[in-house]
Amino acid sequence: MTVTDLFKFKNERIKVLHFTWFAFFISFFAWYSLAPLATTMMDEMGWLTPQHIAALGICNVVLTIPARIVIGSLLDKYGPRVVYSGLLVVMSIPAITFAFGDNWAQLMISRLLLGSIGASFVIGIRMVAEWFPPKNVGFAEGIYGGWGNFGSAAAAMLLPWFALNILGGENGWRYALAFTGVFCFIYGIIYYICVRDTPEGKALVKPKKSAALEISSWGDLVQLIIWTIPLGGALAVSAWRLEGLGFLTQEVLHLVWAVIGIVVVFQIYNIIKVNVPRLKRGVPEEDKYKFKNVGALNSTYFANFGAELAIVSMLPMFFQLTFSLTPAVAGLIASSFAFVNLFARPLGGVLSDRMGSRRKVMLVYMFGISIGLVLMGLIDSSWPLAVAVTITVLTSMFIQGAEGATFAVIPMIKKRVTGQIAGMSGAYGNVGATIYLTLLTFVTPQQFFFILASGAFISFVFCYFTLEEPKNSFSEDYYLTEVERKEQAEADAALLTRERKEVKAL
Repeated sequence: MTVTDLFKFKNERIKVLHFTWFAFFISFFAWYSLAPLATTMMDEMGWLTPQHIAALGICNVVLTIPARIVIGSLLDKYGPRVVYSGLLVVMSIPAITFAFGDNWAQLMISRLLLGSIGASFVIGIRMVAEWFPPKNVGFAEGIYGGWGNFGSAAAAMLLPWFALNILGGENGWRYALAFTGVFCFIYGIIYYICVRDTPEGKALVKPKKSAALEISSWGDLVQLIIWTIPLGGALAVSAWRLEGLGFLTQEVLHLVWAVIGIVVVFQIYNIIKVNVPRLKRGVPEEDKYKFKNVGALNSTYFANFGAELAIVSMLPMFFQLTFSLTPAVAGLIASSFAFVNLFARPLGGVLSDRMGSRRKVMLVYMFGISIGLVLMGLIDSSWPLAVAVTITVLTSMFIQGAEGATFAVIPMIKKRVTGQIAGMSGAYGNVGATIYLTLLTFVTPQQFFFILASGAFISFVFCYFTLEEPKNSFSEDYYLTEVERKEQAEADAALLTRERKEVKAL
């Protein structure tokens, strides 16, 4: 697949890709609507303070972590078309509620719920994997992630202009925020009408149970439980940050921690309930996969997407204070970090498709991130600004390219549970952001870059020893075991029977 193929709109595969990345674009457009209008909100509402905005920023990402796990299970069970459409329609409600909220409870609860829209990313990963073969899936996933992720930059550029110049007036910012919710609702319906889960004649193969990820050995069961615990830990850290800002009492914090603990225990119970009977029966040798590959990709997304979210939040201030720039100039320079997502993430997918080894591409990217972040940690006021900006852009290329390379591998691990694997790895990106942003409050920006570099290097070492080259990485079809081929044939036959009955009924 080449760039010119992206303009073949009559090709249904390409059409589905465009509809899907735009769904992701709209999701991020609504999700990141707060930051560009935060100062306007404080001016207009009077009582809103920077501490309130910081707390809303935490609320904006808290539920993204569990939502990505839940959405991963739902899309494997019901299919990406229904889940994506449903998520967009449902999330329009908190988006509009937030726009017209006039007290802290309304703003906090609606923003907390709206954070679930960040789980939209994992839905498109499964959809794209259904439509594109292994040899092209990296590029397609990169287009989906890179172009869709640009929705956050579009929100920063368009919403203030829309609020002030088009709508104007005292409540212009409210209508601008509400517009994102209306957009979600309308496009959720459009997406449901215009796409389908799989190419014609091919059915969506679903896992027998979706309450927890199916694994293949007792050792993998232990690994899955271990990797599940930090997801709850990140939520606990977010609650602790809210308590530190004065928005939770000690008593409420302890109650929240107890609830998080119960949820984690319940998830571990589901893991055991789904997998212990399966392991006792015995998993056919050819139907096994190694969970260590999932763990490796959890670590890469923790280190690359977690670093991206953390850097974007502090980079404008870093350039402003280091080089004595105006806020406008510093913001423009910092925006370059997010802007390169348009081509850096697809490039990561393309290289993964074309270089003959997805594993080696992943390793090169993670090592490159380590070097780039070390160089960013050395930046100070004595550096020429042009050199500092160049290093920043190159580091961003590696970080976002690594994100594309990560999700070029995920569909190869175990096709029928791609949603759940993508959900877990995607959640680890938010875990990384939570941990990194918490550490930022204790260190200088330069020290922070060294911490990020250490995280990337640890992931590099971990991947070096655990990540394996996927089977059929560059073929026309995904690797399927005999069991999976049988399930696919049965699903295709059932789909054909259903379609014939529908035609007969007409």
